[in-house]
Amino acid sequence: MDDSKEKQPPVPVESTVPQAVVSRLSLYLRELQQLVHEGHATTNSTQLGTLLGFTDAQVRKDLAYFGQFGYPGIGYRCEELIAAIKKILGTDRSWPVAVVGLGNLGRALLRYRGFNQQGFRFVAAFDVDTHKIGETVEGIEVFHLDDLSEVVAAKGIRLAIVAVPGSAAQAVADALVAAGIEGILNFAPVTLALPDHVSRVGVDLAIELEQLSFAVVNRPENP
Repeated sequence: MDDSKEKQPPVPVESTVPQAVVSRLSLYLRELQQLVHEGHATTNSTQLGTLLGFTDAQVRKDLAYFGQFGYPGIGYRCEELIAAIKKILGTDRSWPVAVVGLGNLGRALLRYRGFNQQGFRFVAAFDVDTHKIGETVEGIEVFHLDDLSEVVAAKGIRLAIVAVPGSAAQAVADALVAAGIEGILNFAPVTLALPDHVSRVGVDLAIELEQLSFAVVNRPENP
């Protein structure tokens, strides 16, 4: 098995790594962290694959994009593989993050502790509602959107979350780009037009439910 080979240093990440592989790295990371929480020091591709519904070959193939991480007779050392995956994903450091839009969704995002556990730290929030400016929500100060460039520069913010209505999302994205933001997580139900140097991820919860309903209505009938 490939996961029993001697460990080698991770190779540089190529631009040709499929996005699906990168997405699965996050899944591997969560399972490894859970294994450590349960007291496991080692695992292997078979166990990881079983936990996630993948084949052991898929696990080994995914990890092979970045190097060889296994040991003969041991498999993977959980803590070591966690550190390697975090380095690949860029979460081996703390990322200051801003959220734009302090409606129900924006406030819920600030309350979610999982971001901080994975290295993403909210440091500022922005809105245009004058009644919200100057508030402190979950320990985070709310600034006016007009102060975006100044606050982004002062706090070294590189990532931002857009949690505004679809009609305002593109204008907010444009302001974020102008302020120097390099990555945008977009919760608005629109596709943002961004320059090539700005990375984006869109989260449309209605689309996710549509995919789920498709899977349910097209499920093969039980024999």
